[in-house]
Amino acid sequence: MNKLQLNGIELAYERRGKGTPLVLIHGYPLDHSIWNDVASQLENDFDLILPDVRGFGESTVDSPYSLTDIANDLAALLDSLGVAQTTLAGHSMGGYIALAFAKAFPERVKGLALVSSQVATDTPERKEGRYKTAADVAQKGVHIVADAMTDKLSPSQSVRDGIRPLIAKQSVAGVTGALKAMAEREDLTSFISSFGQPLVLIHGDADELIPIERAREIKSLIPSAHLVELSGAGHMPMMEMPVETASALIKLK
Repeated sequence: MNKLQLNGIELAYERRGKGTPLVLIHGYPLDHSIWNDVASQLENDFDLILPDVRGFGESTVDSPYSLTDIANDLAALLDSLGVAQTTLAGHSMGGYIALAFAKAFPERVKGLALVSSQVATDTPERKEGRYKTAADVAQKGVHIVADAMTDKLSPSQSVRDGIRPLIAKQSVAGVTGALKAMAEREDLTSFISSFGQPLVLIHGDADELIPIERAREIKSLIPSAHLVELSGAGHMPMMEMPVETASALIKLK
């Protein structure tokens, strides 16, 4: 992977393909590799930029952070690569990051895709749960997240088998930092309601973590949004149905 020193961290990323810039942002608690099957189908149409967000994969982290901090990392990465404007596709937490980027840098965004994501903030109970999980991870290690979360991510055994070790190898600092950052994120319902660029929504109807109703609610706010509902897919459509996911993302070209 390529690595850059920026914003006090070392940010790792891959860049492949040619065409319209498209940043593929992974979700929690994963890394850029979840996009591999989709990226191989898009590299003839897009200049793909696949970062490991701070604290995950090969990217470092040394302090608490917010989703806006990660958005600033992406802006610095794009500056380093000479990319003035881009489209972004974010999975789950990556969707929250993409939204934070779009709010902070609207002039740089040509289009947006939310994959298994949402615009609403956490309920008080969910927020409390994230902080409890962060405390447990700090005490016991990341394996507790792998044990508790893997089976909820996909109905596909082969996908779960690939995800469990990927979660288990992430850093304690990255996982706890992301949990706290997600807990403190703002509600962006009003922001997305006025979003004027192309918007693609990709969601599995078997998603146990973020119900497909969240995507349908966004579609109701923005009728022009392109909603792709994937029958039988869980929370990981880029791994479960990469062909269908790539076909939906092509609409951002």
